[in-house]
Amino acid sequence: MQADDTVCYCFHVTWRKLENWARRHRPQVASQLSACGGAGTGCGWCIPFLRLIHRRVLEESSRGGLQPVAQEAEAEAALITLTAEEYAALRAEYIRSGRGKPPPPASPSPES
Repeated sequence: MQADDTVCYCFHVTWRKLENWARRHRPQVASQLSACGGAGTGCGWCIPFLRLIHRRVLEESSRGGLQPVAQEAEAEAALITLTAEEYAALRAEYIRSGRGKPPPPASPSPES
């Protein structure tokens, strides 16, 4: 994922916007990132990314940095290496499977 790629398709919030917001506001928990444009309050697809962004900002601000356990590091690497197209396709599948319901008129629609 690149900085200007959309993380929250329901409310069109980019990685850069979320990361900068987290750096400025220092949220105590990842769910507080929802104050940044409503991210994470629609279909729920972006919640793992919100957790990732939150943890990375915490690590960056701590002296020694938090070290993720191996399983977390592996999952993080998989999330970060997704292209914007792969991310959008996975979200569409998530919506089609019934695990999330985006508010209208969120895009891209699961049919696309």
